[in-house]
Amino acid sequence: MDVLTVMNIEQKYQAENGEITAIKDISFAAEKGEFVSIVGPSGCGKSTLLSIISGVLKPTNGEVYVSGERVDGVSPHIGYMLQKDNLLDWRTIYKNVLLGLEIRNIKTQENRKRAEDLLKTYGLYEFRDKYPSQLSGGMRQRVALIRTLAISPDILLLDEAFSALDYQTRLNVTDDVFRILKQEQVTTVMVTHDIPESISMSDKTIILSDRPAVIKEILKIDFEMDNRTPLTCRNSPKFSKYFDHIWKELSRNE
Repeated sequence: MDVLTVMNIEQKYQAENGEITAIKDISFAAEKGEFVSIVGPSGCGKSTLLSIISGVLKPTNGEVYVSGERVDGVSPHIGYMLQKDNLLDWRTIYKNVLLGLEIRNIKTQENRKRAEDLLKTYGLYEFRDKYPSQLSGGMRQRVALIRTLAISPDILLLDEAFSALDYQTRLNVTDDVFRILKQEQVTTVMVTHDIPESISMSDKTIILSDRPAVIKEILKIDFEMDNRTPLTCRNSPKFSKYFDHIWKELSRNE
């Protein structure tokens, strides 16, 4: 069964000059552990779609299901990462990781143990008593991811989560994040303006049109390699073919 099912989503807004349709008839699904990216022109409604999936925004029409359960309001099964890591400077790394558990009132001994295990598994346990200002941008983003994973989400939403990082750090962090998410088998939906990022990290890429956004294509990404990473995918001969294909589809919006 698909972990995520998005069915016929439409979102309209009231503006001074009348009703505006932001997105229309958006439908797709994602299996457990699958990584899906969404690309499209600026302002086409990519972040709006993530807000609808998360339950923060109620769609005008359509439905979202997580593991067969209809999303109606903010879902406890979904984690959300934004552009900024939003770590609290006055809390230690360990206490930042526990923040989601505290907010949801699920800071049990078992969940604290999971948070500690995540810090150990992904190389941050020795920094647990440090503060965010003492960590690099890449490490901070890893802490933000572990904080999100500590609540054991079935689905992770990434909204331009790496765009605040410099290029080299971004490449390293996407490798780290990809490895962690695949190991944890978390279904991921990522919005990005970065075509190479969408190709190198995804199992499939959803290409949206200009507003009102519809799905132009759902492109299956398959590099036919074992133990793929974003960096190894960028070196594959198939990478440029995927890039050219997506670029041409996006250019047709103009």
